[in-house]
Amino acid sequence: MLSRAARPALSASNRALTRIAVPNAASYATLREIEGRLKSIKNIEKITKTMKIVASTKLTRAQKAMVDSRTYGQTSQQVFDEAQTKALEDKKTLLVIASSDKGLCGGIHSGMTRATRRMLETDSSLDIAIIGEKCKAQLGRSNPKNMVLSFAGVGKDVPTFADAQAIADRITQLPQDYASMKIMYNKFINAQSYEPVIVEAFSEEAIAASENFAAFEIDDEVLANLREYALANSIYWALAEGHACEQSARRNAMDNASKNAGDMISKFQILYNRTRQSVITGELVEIITGATASADM
Repeated sequence: MLSRAARPALSASNRALTRIAVPNAASYATLREIEGRLKSIKNIEKITKTMKIVASTKLTRAQKAMVDSRTYGQTSQQVFDEAQTKALEDKKTLLVIASSDKGLCGGIHSGMTRATRRMLETDSSLDIAIIGEKCKAQLGRSNPKNMVLSFAGVGKDVPTFADAQAIADRITQLPQDYASMKIMYNKFINAQSYEPVIVEAFSEEAIAASENFAAFEIDDEVLANLREYALANSIYWALAEGHACEQSARRNAMDNASKNAGDMISKFQILYNRTRQSVITGELVEIITGATASADM
């Protein structure tokens, strides 16, 4: 049994140990939080690296399809260039935006949205047909009245000419008679850069009114088929080129995300080691303080 003289010293020692234990408990909580955050970032890094590998594999196929599609689109454009075909000015214009349904690919969709909004500032009566849900969601908030047609389920795989032909059939069935159709898509410059460009598809009246149209000796009966086939060629070109840009942008985005995750892992690893060292130092101080207090009793 302790004497009355020893009780105040023991009470003071207990209060000191309690004051030291409180911040130590907080250090343990912080250490667990850092460890959990570090584990979460490492898992994210694994996901982004895997998505980069998948995008790189798909990019090879997309670039092959893009090269093939340019043959279709550029041949049609060459015919209209040599025929000196021009759009009629007394009718409306339809803007077809070749987007996709998938994200995680940087600003590839928002770039076309900004270009479309600039065109709408010049011509507010412009009608829009959107291929893909991404640009539809962005333009639906600002310009829903201009949207006359939309397509979903695009971008899941490499586009085919059958997909473009189905889209062209739906567009030609619109009740409005358009002077021309401007198809906006992302042009593939290289693996790091792309830009929104426009290729034009003309109406039957514009094709028939071309200055050098007679040189091609095309019958009037097949003019409608020529116009629809040229529209499908241009849409296929736009979809294939845009798909290649999307895969390239997704690979770059996942590469940047993996690098950022690696930087965060390094920082949190250093913070974890320092916090753990601080906790160990605090425990040593408690043990030495407790041993010293016990030796003095």
